[in-house]
Amino acid sequence: MYLGIDLGTSELKLLLLADDPRGNQRVVDSAGAPLSLQRPQALWSEQDPAAWWAALQEAVAALRARQPQAWAQVRAIGLSGQMHGAVLLDAADHVLRPAILWNDGRCADQCTELLQRVPDLHARTGNLAMPGFTAPKLLWVQQHEPALFDQTRKVLLPKDWLRLQLTGEAVSDPSDASGTLWMNPATRDWDDTLLAATGLSRSHMPRWVEGSAVSGQLRPALAAAWGLPPGVVVAGGAGDNAASAVGIGAVQPGQGFISLGTSGVMFVVTDRFRPNPAQAVHAFCHTLPQRWHQMTVMLSAASALRWLTQLLRFDSETALLAPLEQGAAIDRTRAPLFLPYLSGERTPHNDVNARGVLFGLDATHGPTELAYAVLEGVAFGMAQGLQALHAAGTDVPSLGLVGGGARSAYWAQLHADVLGLPIDVLNGGAAGGALGAARLAALAAGGDEAAFCQAPATTRRHEPRSVPQLQARLETFQQLYPRVKDLYPS
Repeated sequence: MYLGIDLGTSELKLLLLADDPRGNQRVVDSAGAPLSLQRPQALWSEQDPAAWWAALQEAVAALRARQPQAWAQVRAIGLSGQMHGAVLLDAADHVLRPAILWNDGRCADQCTELLQRVPDLHARTGNLAMPGFTAPKLLWVQQHEPALFDQTRKVLLPKDWLRLQLTGEAVSDPSDASGTLWMNPATRDWDDTLLAATGLSRSHMPRWVEGSAVSGQLRPALAAAWGLPPGVVVAGGAGDNAASAVGIGAVQPGQGFISLGTSGVMFVVTDRFRPNPAQAVHAFCHTLPQRWHQMTVMLSAASALRWLTQLLRFDSETALLAPLEQGAAIDRTRAPLFLPYLSGERTPHNDVNARGVLFGLDATHGPTELAYAVLEGVAFGMAQGLQALHAAGTDVPSLGLVGGGARSAYWAQLHADVLGLPIDVLNGGAAGGALGAARLAALAAGGDEAAFCQAPATTRRHEPRSVPQLQARLETFQQLYPRVKDLYPS
């Protein structure tokens, strides 16, 4: 039995995975606990790590109560987590301030300064300096909270802080560490020049292991308190998107998926490091040895639909989308266009100041037209991500679909039509990160990659249809941002 822990932005999830002697896997049960964001100032996004630990304890209690026999058989634990967050610890491993998260936008000036300090940063990291990444966050702390910076002895990513509580070990994995701007993904090692540019050294960094390797053992006292046997190993784990890839079997070059969660991600496995920083493509290590991946990121995806649902006071996203799911016709010649930049944007613009735009509204538009515009705007953003991957020389034959947005058949088909690719909605894809973490736990305990990293069954396949109006609307969509970007306040 293997336990996967996925530390998300809005929820911490647990998943129990069983296997039999023939390698067949079965999800026994899962549990979750909600998390909330704090935004004390404009562009800021923070969470208290203590809330992560409380959520983990809550989810453990629920899962243990429902599955006492399965729980007692856990042999290994895997970790998945939101990337880029900065957890600052003092010499006694005490948290010095709330964690600064991936969707925090306060560090635009520090990104510029970091590039001035290390002019070949793009060559070293294969990635742009973006406010969401970890390194500029530490430069911000150094400049705005110098007393706290001087006390900092270790900087951990969110899932790795949980690992510290579980094992007492400060460890990361290459997929998560690639998103710090302190690691060179080509060499899979920390870069001393980049660390020094933010006033840090290797002593401030965790050691790293591959995601499928053992990073430590569960503390004996914690194992006893949780009713687990001694010697439970904890795998290196992965950043949330790399873990989701393992969860859906995207482990070989050319395999990939779209995740429609709080953010929107397009992820494709590559056989080597293939950067394209000019178009804000992330080129990171995969969590498995000798593999890398490319990733495009939209900062608002399903969260944009949630925003509209709340704005229009619908009970749920399902209620808002019901007319579209039931076949309501949309006049695309008159429908509004939506720039989904509610929290800035990464791929392809790398613009923390970008904001959402509804273009072409008239008095006849109602909730259904607005809902369509949001779904289409996110799909168009994904199309720009696909263009950026093509520019980096990556071929994408088809994509899986995971995340909360995968529940909408209408949205899945819209992505197939816009991207011109088959889209496979995967069974259990919503639990991709937690499932991937559990699979990494199984590998750390000696499991075989080929057996444990298979793709789940396809719930449904959406073949692309020719919709000429969509191409025309995509061309108009791509003209909007360049025309309004200089109007956004900085």
